[in-house]
Amino acid sequence: MNLDLLTAVTVFVLGLLVGFEAISKVPATLHTPLMSGANAIHGIVVVGALFITASARDTVGYAVAFAAVAFGAMNVVGGYAVTDRMLQMFKPARKVEP
Repeated sequence: MNLDLLTAVTVFVLGLLVGFEAISKVPATLHTPLMSGANAIHGIVVVGALFITASARDTVGYAVAFAAVAFGAMNVVGGYAVTDRMLQMFKPARKVEP
């Protein structure tokens, strides 16, 4: 097995374990705001997908790059939409005057 691949898999598995442990300690009332905010700032995923697109040389590479950009963009837009909707819930209601 390639040592670089083993290192990458080890880092990935450790990231999964640390991420699961960190998220499992978040109270349920804070989980949705935390995740929507995290999704909104994951624009770096789109930047990474654009780098993948720049290195694509065949049809499969272009398809994977397109999917990466599309899913990353959906994640960012969805994060902003959910965050905005939650922030609207905390705004004071306007009083209707007769």
